[in-house]
Amino acid sequence: MQRPPVTAGPEPGWRLEEINSCFCCALHMHQPTIPAGGDGGLISHLQYMVEHPGEGDNHNAEPFAHCYKRMAALIPQLIQDGCRPRIMLDYSGTLLWGFEQMGRRDILDALRYLTCDAVMQRHVEWLGSFWGHAVAPSTPIPDLKLQIQAWQHQFSALFGSEALSRVRGFSPPEMHLPNHPDTLYAFVKALKECGYQWLLVQEHSVENLDGSALSHQQRYLPNQLVARNSDGEQVSITALIKTQGSDTKLVGQMQPCYEALGMAPLPLADQMVPPLVAQIADGENGGVMMNEFPSAFIQAHHTLRDQPLTVAMNGSEYLELLNNSERHWPSIQAVRQHQLWQQLEGRQGAAAVEAAIKTCTAADAGFSMEGASWTNNLSWVEGYDNVLGPMQQLSAAFHQKFDSLVAEDASITQTPAYQEALLHLMLLETSCFRYWGQGVWTEYAHELDQRGRLALRQ
Repeated sequence: MQRPPVTAGPEPGWRLEEINSCFCCALHMHQPTIPAGGDGGLISHLQYMVEHPGEGDNHNAEPFAHCYKRMAALIPQLIQDGCRPRIMLDYSGTLLWGFEQMGRRDILDALRYLTCDAVMQRHVEWLGSFWGHAVAPSTPIPDLKLQIQAWQHQFSALFGSEALSRVRGFSPPEMHLPNHPDTLYAFVKALKECGYQWLLVQEHSVENLDGSALSHQQRYLPNQLVARNSDGEQVSITALIKTQGSDTKLVGQMQPCYEALGMAPLPLADQMVPPLVAQIADGENGGVMMNEFPSAFIQAHHTLRDQPLTVAMNGSEYLELLNNSERHWPSIQAVRQHQLWQQLEGRQGAAAVEAAIKTCTAADAGFSMEGASWTNNLSWVEGYDNVLGPMQQLSAAFHQKFDSLVAEDASITQTPAYQEALLHLMLLETSCFRYWGQGVWTEYAHELDQRGRLALRQ
């Protein structure tokens, strides 16, 4: 689709002393891949919605599809209005693959425009994610990096390696941050090895090193997330904090903008810096995001146009403004880790950590190593042995068969046998097969597991 050029002069560079406050919003988009095609083939749930409009909310298929591409109209409009809009995009790998499977060139062309056009690149930042929308705390450790790399491969194939080089922030599905020491360490290490510079985390999923909650000011400033494994090895990554709240209503009505309008610079190390109000929400799900967000997004940026002290700014842009001075930022860790370190009393090793976890769990009913996500009232583990057990077994079988082979010959990863088995493993790890409860979704998981095992045997 040929798009008219957007008239936009060079934006003046930001200067710390000229800004009171900032905000950023991210739109999370996801549809799982399910074994529900006419012949039992793998299809996007979006395609299933199109083909079964009478079931549940499936009549929203085309409104959802419109949401996936509408920023390609909203951003140019605001630029022409003299505004400086910003948005971050977080699309799962399965959703991007689904657009390809469905032949939705309208959506893919819109996303390519937002990603590759020189003017749009100032205004739109992509966030990386897991390809299969896995929840990190309950994903087998060896699969964390595979999920990260698969998303990068999908994104690069669609938009090019140069576009991928600009993806610096990471958005964990369900905002689910591991707090088991070995899982968190492997997760952060994999992010760093894959080139990511920062991570978006939910406020209540982290704590200070002394176990205290983040201060009010910390929630609006960058922090350094420290991950230490059971052997005492450490790795860290910059963390931007998503504050608590009703996600879709906050973003849908652009609350982060209006909260930022009332804020002033905060002290960070030896300077005063503008606070950043950060939020992420489903970009298509629910009436607020489908219907109210576009006009609210436009109105908020029109409000900012008339005053220069509060600005919209994407995550990487904000960190560049602060000059990436990580050594000056507060150190934080995953929630409940302080309690665990106290119990360990300096002991190391996987056995010592597991013993300490058992002791803490027995002494405190609120203690958990399941991690923390966008909601405190949903467990991704309890009651899902019929999904988690097969998932862990399939992962173990996959790595037992392929790891040594890949170590000897990396081209093994290009074979149909490897790719077919990996595809089903990553799909089985999708959060939807637990989020929606027992029933058809766990049946989908069972079918993916069976096909994955068949691929391994072949």
